[in-house]
Amino acid sequence: MSSNLKFAKELVTFIGKSLIALLETLIFTFIPRPRKNVAGEIVLITGAGSGIGRLLALRFARLGSVLVLWDINKQGNEETLRMAREAGAVRVYAYTCDCSRREEIYRVGEQVKKEVGDVSILINNAGVVTGNDFLNCPDELIEKSLDVNFKAHLWTYKCFLPAMIANDHGHLVCISSSAGLAGINKLSDYCASKFAAIGLAESVYMESIAQKLKGIKMTIVCPFFINTGMFEGCSTNRPVLLPILEPEYVVAKIVDAILQEKVYLYVPRIIYLLMVLKSIFPTKMAILLADFMGIFNLMDGFVCKNKKN
Repeated sequence: MSSNLKFAKELVTFIGKSLIALLETLIFTFIPRPRKNVAGEIVLITGAGSGIGRLLALRFARLGSVLVLWDINKQGNEETLRMAREAGAVRVYAYTCDCSRREEIYRVGEQVKKEVGDVSILINNAGVVTGNDFLNCPDELIEKSLDVNFKAHLWTYKCFLPAMIANDHGHLVCISSSAGLAGINKLSDYCASKFAAIGLAESVYMESIAQKLKGIKMTIVCPFFINTGMFEGCSTNRPVLLPILEPEYVVAKIVDAILQEKVYLYVPRIIYLLMVLKSIFPTKMAILLADFMGIFNLMDGFVCKNKKN
């Protein structure tokens, strides 16, 4: 009897909390969530020397954050630093770092801790793409994809998460991709790395919840292809439904999601629906849907240059 009573209590508690969570979601669907203040927060952005990383840096500069910029391209990173200062950043630091190398991440990470302080918002944005058939993709490019798109998240979490846990204050931002939600033709290594990044982020977030670390936040970003040059040559057969996204629009959505402490951000919104349909459709229907959306032809005009964002 006691076990049945315990189960009944737990079930009632679960239903009650679920209804509250559902009500909260409905309310914030129509009323914007409060935005947190990130002025003075130390924000580290990987891949800050161009593209999405640079635009994120400029956004956080205007919000009064302390910026730590990482990129393998020193010249591009220094240009972002200059632009961030012009945008209003009072404290901004640029570090040359190859995010495909664990030892370098740890070394530069320790340098940041000594020279700047504890990172409180970590944005893993650096990424590379090969865009080739799996069997024709050179081994070293596959390894590079995994090292930058996934393993760098491992090592940066290990480097900066302990201080966040000690302070019970921090925000991890995983810039993944819609390619981390569904397999795409000619993106096997890229998809694998982005799937892995999402799995890691979700697991780390679940660990923080299990440890009752309410101050640790997570945002997982899964956009469709962005017009940064990383996917130059790619095209979409359904631009109304799945457009190639403009970087400024995506960055605005990312920053807004961080400030609202959203856990998931899919851009455009139709990706939420596509993921539901993927889960419930029979396999043949899911393949037909992918064909209708032009997923098989996305990479037709892409030339493999091992590009980075």
